[in-house]
Amino acid sequence: MKVVEIRMLRCMCGLAKRDRIRNVDIRDKMGVASVKDKMREAGLRWFEHVKRRCTDALSRPKKYKGEAITQDMTHLQVTENMTLDRRLWST
Repeated sequence: MKVVEIRMLRCMCGLAKRDRIRNVDIRDKMGVASVKDKMREAGLRWFEHVKRRCTDALSRPKKYKGEAITQDMTHLQVTENMTLDRRLWST
């Protein structure tokens, strides 16, 4: 990931590997954080989301896609024939 990231940044700056500019300097010049840092940040954001969830949310039984669709249709009071017209059920 780092190699591809730096290669793209060098290309955006118009630099070649033979110019011997340090990766840190290129990243500073472009004003971007490393992909590794961004991935770590996204992982922590996901973990925060999981920790905030209600504890009983994890113990609920899994729904199959068909059951979820049937529940949504009941909630929106939509029949199968009505699903073909998006204006009736979309928000």
